[in-house]
Amino acid sequence: MKPDVRRILIAMVLPLFLIFILYTIKVLEVGMGWGFTRLGVYPLSKKRMFGIFAHPLIHSGFRHLLTNTLPLFFLSWCLFYFYRSIAPLIFFIIWIGCGTITFLIGKPGWHIGASGIIYGLAFFLFFSGLLRKYVPLIAISLLVTFLYGGLVWNMLPYFTPSGTSWEGHLSGAVTGTICAFAFMNYGPQKPEPFANEEEEEDANEANETDDDETEKEPECEKE
Repeated sequence: MKPDVRRILIAMVLPLFLIFILYTIKVLEVGMGWGFTRLGVYPLSKKRMFGIFAHPLIHSGFRHLLTNTLPLFFLSWCLFYFYRSIAPLIFFIIWIGCGTITFLIGKPGWHIGASGIIYGLAFFLFFSGLLRKYVPLIAISLLVTFLYGGLVWNMLPYFTPSGTSWEGHLSGAVTGTICAFAFMNYGPQKPEPFANEEEEEDANEANETDDDETEKEPECEKE
């Protein structure tokens, strides 16, 4: 298997596993007649702080889950493919960060769904690519803008439909943006210009030096 294909497939593992977990939870909830809404975030309720960790796993229905599936898969795949050295940490911070901020600023009620993570990933990928000034990552920033630029309106209460947590969206966006700035010196970076040429020159000089030393070695005398 070619290295690029292998890397693409490896980057899919966690996103696919997460989506599998989301659908498994929803099937169990519906099939068993359970209600997991109370595992979400309920702002400023100390007894409901577990929702900070659990809320992205819970969705109001299959339509809600289907809406989140494709963007969650694509954006998390981009994170794990292009930022693989820091991707697990970024993903964890966005997960906890969006839940924490929602807990602090959200209106009373249950806040559930993976939308906050989607917003966090989108804003991280957008700002991180621009800050690193590296063409492949800038291309991802532009692609994210093209595909999900309209998400920004659902961060504002005036444009957000009733029953939708604009606080969760805003919390994810803030967390992703903070991560982009905080980790701009970690992970993939723009290559230094002429770096490869300098390495080749150093290698050539080293080879020439070895050749000169070999020529100057005295010949052994025979007895």
